[in-house]
Amino acid sequence: MTQHWPWWPSRPGHDAAAAPPAPGHAGDAVVDCALYVGGARRRGPRTHAELLAEARSTPDAFVWIGLHEPDAAQMDEVAAVFGLHRLAVEDALSAEQRPKLERYEDVAFLVVRAAGYVEHAELTDTSEVVETGSVRMFVADKFVVTVRHGAIGGLRAVRADLETDRDLLAQGPWAVVHAICDRIVDGYLDIAAAFQRDLDLVEAQVLRRAASAGIGQIYQLKRELVEFRGAVLPLQQPLATILDGSTVKLTKEIRRYFRDVADHNTRVADRIGGFDDLLNSMLQARLAQVTVDQNDDMRKIASWAALAALQTAFAGIYGMNFKYMPELGWRYGYPVLLIVMLGVSALLYWRLRRSGWL
Repeated sequence: MTQHWPWWPSRPGHDAAAAPPAPGHAGDAVVDCALYVGGARRRGPRTHAELLAEARSTPDAFVWIGLHEPDAAQMDEVAAVFGLHRLAVEDALSAEQRPKLERYEDVAFLVVRAAGYVEHAELTDTSEVVETGSVRMFVADKFVVTVRHGAIGGLRAVRADLETDRDLLAQGPWAVVHAICDRIVDGYLDIAAAFQRDLDLVEAQVLRRAASAGIGQIYQLKRELVEFRGAVLPLQQPLATILDGSTVKLTKEIRRYFRDVADHNTRVADRIGGFDDLLNSMLQARLAQVTVDQNDDMRKIASWAALAALQTAFAGIYGMNFKYMPELGWRYGYPVLLIVMLGVSALLYWRLRRSGWL
């Protein structure tokens, strides 16, 4: 059964009709739903089923419904109205999905991973740098259904911007998909710029051998880069599929916009490759520094061991208790031996210091 729910405004200035519906229905997960005709939003409190019916009977009209973390019952209700394939609905509900594009008869299913940079006062071994979310989109001639998971990737601003650009919104549901992908990929560019600043900071610490520039920080950046790469690189294939025209039929104007998105995504992918190379170089440099420091420590230990061994040799020889030994019966033999031991030790210490071992 389709639950009637009020039209929910996407930004201040729209007329809201009533309170949200009771929990347990699709309306709980609906962030916004609207009918667009010729790029203009039609106002009025109607169900998504009624809006879809009007869109199908009106030229240049489509419905955009946005959901945030719906449960299975809520998703099934929306799927029944819009005729979504069961397998695609399962993918829309699953926690982890790689970016992909699939076709189910006349409905395209696109998965995109959104990402955001997490501000931090200082980079530690456990600092979270990149946070990711997911946006799943069902796209047909008369509707687009967006399903968002996580706190990253909110679409209210995207909808608000699109509603001010009627010419672009009049291009249909794929204009909505482009706007979402464009906003997400622009976010990738912002993350790449912020990530570069973190890399520059760690690189400077590594080069000046600061105590704070530990291997743990470099590994943490590599872990965060892997998460970021998992959002950016897999998106290249869906964008290429959209542009080749074999799976999705787009107007020339929308294809031109998607080409720009693909170009920006490729730029971010290239920067990620550079980040990974730089992190590997920093890791090798830091490991080399650790090795040099360990070698220095071992040389110092060996030098002090040599000094101790020299004293032990003298003491060991005269501790063997033989009856006939050099200067054993001499009155000044003991203090002379101590002076010899100290003199030889001082000479050895001077030679080790001069050679850089101490």
